[in-house]
Amino acid sequence: MTAPVDLRSDTVTRPTPAMLRAMAAAPLGDDVYGEDPTVRRLEELAAERVGKEAALFVPTGTMGNQVAVLTHTRRGDEAVVDVASHIYDAEVGGLALLGGVQARPLESRAGRLLPAQIEAAVRADDVHYPHTGLLCLENPHNAGGGTVALPEEVAALCAVAHQRGIPVHLDGARIFNGAVALGVPAAALAAPADSVMFCLSKGLCCPVGSLVAGPAAWIAQARRMRKLLGGGMRQAGVLAAAGIVALDTMVGRLAEDHAHARRLAEGLAELPGLRIDLPTVQTNMVFVDTDLPADHVCHELAARGVLAGAVGRNRIRFVTHKDVSAAGIESALREASRTVAGW
Repeated sequence: MTAPVDLRSDTVTRPTPAMLRAMAAAPLGDDVYGEDPTVRRLEELAAERVGKEAALFVPTGTMGNQVAVLTHTRRGDEAVVDVASHIYDAEVGGLALLGGVQARPLESRAGRLLPAQIEAAVRADDVHYPHTGLLCLENPHNAGGGTVALPEEVAALCAVAHQRGIPVHLDGARIFNGAVALGVPAAALAAPADSVMFCLSKGLCCPVGSLVAGPAAWIAQARRMRKLLGGGMRQAGVLAAAGIVALDTMVGRLAEDHAHARRLAEGLAELPGLRIDLPTVQTNMVFVDTDLPADHVCHELAARGVLAGAVGRNRIRFVTHKDVSAAGIESALREASRTVAGW
């Protein structure tokens, strides 16, 4: 059988041969004792790439975001979030369950909040209200279609929070996709925020891992929160080695994934019964609205060897990545056309 064209997520990528070789040869130590040289090297490299003083290796992006919340806030605080953000919508209620933090969700357009919204959401100093303890941003914005906010847009949002003494955490799970799409360094997107999380296990193709970065003293506290959440790994250099290879070799090629997403989006937009907001296709994601239930469409596509993810009753997400070639995109379009023809 021909392998399916798997467009469910960029988390399905396999590590490269160079990653596997680095993993096998990595110098190791106990990272909880601070003795794993490969982890230390990855953390130094990650901090450099996003322009922060220090970084912390964590197993997952969700843990990274929750570590940041726990480090920035106190129980009973309120965090201002986008209603469609990953940290609010897809992390199992971690803000409330783990941090005792109440969310103040705001509506955005394609993941773009406005400074006036942040200003209005900050609580007055009143005994009846929770303290606004954190602003959480996401860039690129997953549910917004993989859209990327410009550095100056992020800076404007952060400025409102900072003027009120409120720290900002940036969920930059795919920050390198955003940087490549805009043609700027990742550090330019992360600079206005106090802390940033990014993933190695998505478009950068690592098997495991994310990084949280910020000021050195803050990262020292974040390390305690990682331990609290069970994220203190031991000879973690075997995983960190893949991350070093990813940061050195996998960032530049993300432009190829973006080009494949654009080709896929334009091809799908020509098919009856499918609707795509093409201006939102800025990175490696394509969101499609369908006339038929999304689960049904995904089932029909899977029967033809194309895997996609239903993310709503009538909404499907396709994500391009290293393991889908230009030929795979053309195959997906052919099968999608045949699927639509059968409706």
